[in-house]
Amino acid sequence: MLLLHGGGNLPDSLQIDSLNGKILRVDNLDRKILASLERDGRLTVTELADRVQLTVSPCHRRLRVLESSGAIRGYRAIVDHAAVGLGFEAIVFATLERGDSDSVGAFEEALTRISQVLQAQRLFGDPDYLIRVVAADLTAFQRLYDEQLSALPGLRRLTSTIVMKTIVEHRPLID
Repeated sequence: MLLLHGGGNLPDSLQIDSLNGKILRVDNLDRKILASLERDGRLTVTELADRVQLTVSPCHRRLRVLESSGAIRGYRAIVDHAAVGLGFEAIVFATLERGDSDSVGAFEEALTRISQVLQAQRLFGDPDYLIRVVAADLTAFQRLYDEQLSALPGLRRLTSTIVMKTIVEHRPLID
């Protein structure tokens, strides 16, 4: 591991793995930057620097390191699904017939092409996948389930449950 420093204002505690460019340790100032951006990703660098009590240049350097290391994966708007006509949410569990790399690859590739899939996670054990989907209503979900989800390659079984209420979503990782 090589410790990289991005300039005179980056702390010695900011450690980056030279093999993969990932941050290994984040100091309190970087935590403040991350927390501020998790709350409001539209902050300008000047506003961000003000919130974390840094001048603009060192704040910008730290931000670039956090972005290039992958600690910050991107910026995006969080869309209210109900506001755009997709107020019905379900969790679908999928179990594959086989767990070989070709079956898994084909299933995952096909799953990424279904636009109403908000999130999909491969799990250890049974079921193999947890899939979060949205639809306009129960009828639209049934159509999605019957026409697209059940047609995914390599499936043994699908089960689903309807989301009654979302309690926690998009929680910031850093306070």
